[in-house]
Amino acid sequence: MKCMYCQGEMERGTAPFHIDRKSYHLMLDTIPAWVCAQCGEVYFDEAEADTIQQIIRAVDEKTEKMSVSV
Repeated sequence: MKCMYCQGEMERGTAPFHIDRKSYHLMLDTIPAWVCAQCGEVYFDEAEADTIQQIIRAVDEKTEKMSVSV
């Protein structure tokens, strides 16, 4: 597999994922991913991307319940 940015070779490895969202910061340290050996670009397979989205939705739901109406 080639990197879409630099055309370097993609290798299986792990990569961190982080997002700053509404009222929280989410950091996942080691997600299975394709990582470019040349530039470090990261691609997640569909299964990992779906899992990340499920986690974000769950955290969104839980933090929404904690919000206070002013």
